[in-house]
Amino acid sequence: MPNPKLIDSPLSRVVEEDGERVEILIYRIEGAEWTLEIVAADGCSTVWEEPFESDGEALAEAVSAIQQEGIKSFLEGGVEKGALH
Repeated sequence: MPNPKLIDSPLSRVVEEDGERVEILIYRIEGAEWTLEIVAADGCSTVWEEPFESDGEALAEAVSAIQQEGIKSFLEGGVEKGALH
């Protein structure tokens, strides 16, 4: 059985705010819906449990979460390591 192809969205990006930096990762396995993950510079990763129909929806959710919760909420201590939204 061939390995599934992982597709990275061109909408993935790095966001900096208040001297902190996170990476918005949007990806999917070929034929599946999009996954959203925010990875902080300290290695803390937050992954959304529910998939998104489009990468644009995933990006909008990431931007909204950063605006509402603040970028520091995605750093270790702001959320538990491996936290899920």
